[in-house]
Amino acid sequence: MIETDCFLTIAELGERYAAGATTPSAIAELHLQRLSRIDPVINAMQVVDAEGALGAAEASALRWREGAPLGPLDGITVTIKDNVDVAGFPTRHGSLTTPDTPAANDSPVVARLREAGAVILGKTRLPEFGWKGLTDGPLQDGPTRNPWNTAVSPGGSSGGAAACVAAGIGTIAFGNDGGGSIRIPANLCGLYGIKPTFGRVPHHLQEGMFATLVSGGPIARTVADAVTTLGVMARPDDRDWFALPPVPDDWLAGLTPRLEGLRIAYAPVLGGIGADDEVRAIVDGAVETLRRQGATITEVPSPIGELKGRFEAYWIGAFARRMRLIPRERWGELDPTFRDVAERGMAVTTDQLLDAEAARAALGREFAMFHRDWDLLLTPTMPHVAPPVETIYHCQAYDRWRDSVPFTLPFNLTGQPASTAPCGLSASGLPVGLQVVGPKYAERLILEAGLAIEAALGFAQPHPVLLKALG
Repeated sequence: MIETDCFLTIAELGERYAAGATTPSAIAELHLQRLSRIDPVINAMQVVDAEGALGAAEASALRWREGAPLGPLDGITVTIKDNVDVAGFPTRHGSLTTPDTPAANDSPVVARLREAGAVILGKTRLPEFGWKGLTDGPLQDGPTRNPWNTAVSPGGSSGGAAACVAAGIGTIAFGNDGGGSIRIPANLCGLYGIKPTFGRVPHHLQEGMFATLVSGGPIARTVADAVTTLGVMARPDDRDWFALPPVPDDWLAGLTPRLEGLRIAYAPVLGGIGADDEVRAIVDGAVETLRRQGATITEVPSPIGELKGRFEAYWIGAFARRMRLIPRERWGELDPTFRDVAERGMAVTTDQLLDAEAARAALGREFAMFHRDWDLLLTPTMPHVAPPVETIYHCQAYDRWRDSVPFTLPFNLTGQPASTAPCGLSASGLPVGLQVVGPKYAERLILEAGLAIEAALGFAQPHPVLLKALG
């Protein structure tokens, strides 16, 4: 076994397992060894389940020896974001105020992954209650760091998930996304991430207004790995009242790279916010490369107006509701900036929330009309490269609406599927991402576009740097 085996794809691992060239047990041990060396530097794991992972890997190895694997995820290492339940471990949501009580049952996505034979390494860090696009907070000792450069953030809220995949800790990570929380860290860590249509991946428990914003999905190093994993994650579970109708097992079969022949819009500005000059130039260059590959891409003005005025109350009101569930005597244990945002949300009125719900419906109609003319929409994923780890979120210097979520949040509000794909590196060597958005239920189209983008641009991988600097 060599260190770069931590970066093998699902298909490559399956071929090696089938040929007897390696085993799930050997790969799990390799990932756990890497985790023990690198996680003290990047601080991405909340819980490590070495015993459970090795037991699951051993069972998988037996199935492969008998020629009866459960499917392509059998023996594949996975991490799970610590805001969904994994039986036997607490679900802390990044907060000191949550109970340190083991969950009784697996969440739907964890149950589906286990049924497919995946090997769960543990649970990844997130900011308190997933409230921001960085990963730090009161439950962890220091911030989570980006494997590309440990002086910068991996983003959030699925920052631990993305940092693990970029660092070669696990083949796949499960993240969830209520305002960009898959796409932001995937973008900042040079990975592929997809937020599927709302309700596509079953979720439980849902709570508050974010119950209708959050979608779960994979963070991966390749589009093919995301395709394979999403097919499993989307299998049904009757605990999710918001779930879409079940899809057939082969709903993602037969995908082929596809851009040519599609009507593709490119909006470098959304809601009055654009990317900085360096990110804009990199994304423009990627779009031009895709044009040379045969894609018809038309630059368009922003299809929507500004977001903050319509949805600030919705956002801070949701956090106020979350804080009301915590005994007041424990509010001092909260992330001070989260508490500040939540306390401002205490003043939000019912009329303001209803106005925001009406604005959501209007936004959904705007994009439904937009997609009558355009099959796909391209945007930058974020306005900037990864910020320093000490960045304070939602302040004058790093405003949520201007610097973090202007390109991602609209599609949580509308429930549309959206992905991010690496499209280049900044002068400082940090990843830049290209977002691909489709109409509701168009995951196949987005993934086929992702395959074409991957073939045209290539996805730079950080592992040579990691092996030198971290390993």
